[in-house]
Amino acid sequence: MDNLAIHLEPARAMLFQLGAYLPRILVALLVIAGGWLVAKAARFAVTRGLRAINFQVLTERAGLDGFLRQAGARGDTTALFGLLAYGLVLLAALLIAFNGLGLSYVTALLSRVLWFIPNLFIALLILALGTYFARFVGDMVSAYCRRAGMADTVLLGKAAQYAIVLFSVLIALDQLRIGGDIVRQSFLIVLGGIVFALALAFGLGGRDRAAECIEEWWPRKRPATPPPHIPPAHTPGAHTPPAAGHRPPPRHPLP
Repeated sequence: MDNLAIHLEPARAMLFQLGAYLPRILVALLVIAGGWLVAKAARFAVTRGLRAINFQVLTERAGLDGFLRQAGARGDTTALFGLLAYGLVLLAALLIAFNGLGLSYVTALLSRVLWFIPNLFIALLILALGTYFARFVGDMVSAYCRRAGMADTVLLGKAAQYAIVLFSVLIALDQLRIGGDIVRQSFLIVLGGIVFALALAFGLGGRDRAAECIEEWWPRKRPATPPPHIPPAHTPGAHTPPAAGHRPPPRHPLP
């Protein structure tokens, strides 16, 4: 009998720990279920709120919806923001549940992911606004250059648009803390290399072409030369007025 009690002691201890742990598991499951319901409500609210302010028009004009369609995504950028809100609330519920269970390692991992999602939300918002602003500036630059009579107006507008898009991507990556100083320094190096290459191409290899482009873009206003003076033709019998300072010869009386 004593031997049986000794063998059943580990099982009894395990059942005791399971009985003490079971309420925590039930509470964690309730928290996850409640978080799932709140996450669905948050997704619905964010999607409806963004569509109410016509946010999808901005993302469509910025080209983000087209990019998502080419990537094979089913929804647009507004649906993506709703999905991010859903994941944020659900991760918060999982974090509370695992923290109640005492799983510190899982809690630390979920906390990092939880703090990453708001940065991703802000980065996507920066990218959407920056892309829309880039297209607006590109069209404005093209229209201004066209009114000024410059050549290659489409190229100048695209250059301004892509420069702003690249700057927006850099800000979004910095918000996500991806790359850090490496991304910024690489961007500055690439930008400086492009400017230096264009300067060499125009200054050394294409001086004539550069002069032609500058002349086409900003034609110089030359002073108008007056037409040459042509004296009027002399007709016989016509009286020609004397020139200035000319004195007629004296007349002598007849004898």
